[in-house]
Amino acid sequence: MKTFFKTLSVFVIAATFLFGSYFGINFFNNKQQVIAAEGDKYKALESFGQTLSLIESSYVDDVEQKEIIYGAIKGMLQSLDPHSTFFTPETYRSFKIGTTGSFGGLGITIGMRDEMITIISPIDDTPAAKAGIKSGDIIIKIEDEPTMGMTLEDATSRMRGKAGTKINITLARKGENEPIEMVIVRDIIKIKSVKYEKIDDIGYIRLAQFQDSSTKEMLEALKALEKEGVNGYIFDLRNNSGGLLTEAINISSLFLDKDKTVVYTRDRSKKENHFKTRNIGFRDTEKPIIMIVNEGSASASEILAGAFQDYDRALVIGTNTFGKASVQSIIEMADGSAVKLTTARYYTPLGRSIQGTGVKPDIIVESGTVEIDKSQRFLKESDLTNHLVGENEKKKDKGSKVSKDDKKKSSEIIQDGDYQFISAMQLLNGIIKYGKTNK
Repeated sequence: MKTFFKTLSVFVIAATFLFGSYFGINFFNNKQQVIAAEGDKYKALESFGQTLSLIESSYVDDVEQKEIIYGAIKGMLQSLDPHSTFFTPETYRSFKIGTTGSFGGLGITIGMRDEMITIISPIDDTPAAKAGIKSGDIIIKIEDEPTMGMTLEDATSRMRGKAGTKINITLARKGENEPIEMVIVRDIIKIKSVKYEKIDDIGYIRLAQFQDSSTKEMLEALKALEKEGVNGYIFDLRNNSGGLLTEAINISSLFLDKDKTVVYTRDRSKKENHFKTRNIGFRDTEKPIIMIVNEGSASASEILAGAFQDYDRALVIGTNTFGKASVQSIIEMADGSAVKLTTARYYTPLGRSIQGTGVKPDIIVESGTVEIDKSQRFLKESDLTNHLVGENEKKKDKGSKVSKDDKKKSSEIIQDGDYQFISAMQLLNGIIKYGKTNK
């Protein structure tokens, strides 16, 4: 933070120096040759000062100077990359609420793709997820107002509101010829980042988001599943849009060896900063893990998947992840506003950059559901009347084709027939029976 304010002070001094000649300040005359030597960027700054002065003196209506400056800063940051942005005091307060796990709105994570506001992922058990919003949907209208030219922060603030109020949004979806209109009722979004259950002898863990309670919730899940005697884990990171880096490091620490790099960053000066596993009070480096990802798995999810993949700690299946491998720093301003600035790129432990490409699963498994047509059941020996009963044949209940022992407990979290989940179960059972995931 000290470094930032030092840099900010230098910029303010430079700006005063540059605008000095325009506003009639001559005490820097002896430095003007230095300005000329720096080239066109200083002329652009002088143009900024001139434009500000023209607006204040000649624009048809009175405009608050603060709003003009805020708008200029927004434009400046938008020209850099989709993740650098400016928060007014109001939007910054709203942003901070979003990391605490309880806020009012629809329950979606959005990003900018091809200058269009795009759904990265809907959050589990929220109005957006229940309404059928999907990863990759493009928001083209909010309350009949086109989103073209709207910032992510503007869109977020418009979609948030009092619980129980309705909002109309219009979506464009790949494969659909017509726009999709939805009326969604806002709700208080209380995010439980970790859900879990035992399915057969496997611990299924759904990690929906990395928020400040995620490590605590994960520890509770692991301890409960350990008591139930699971033999392996399925981590479901689908549509997990990320969150807090510290939580990704902490959760990695539960399954990787001590003092291992989980991710490292590299800034513009090529300085590297390695984030390593910590002692969280629990560590399981043995039980096999299958990790499911998709195009809605982003940021911190990709850090977790990339690290587990590099250390051969998990077999990653599903589809390519979102592909965000940049680090944003948030710097608060004195007036309550804030700048979110991309300050570094991050890399997996083996030095892989996934920016723009995402984490490629070890096994590609497309999403979809599986339906079993029970009407196609073939006649077997055991179906024949008075057939010779085998020594290992189970006795069947009268009038039933399936014994009680053969009935499986259905999952309370997973969608029926989820093909990626079914594939994960089959792979993990094979690994448990025949060997570890190590290559």
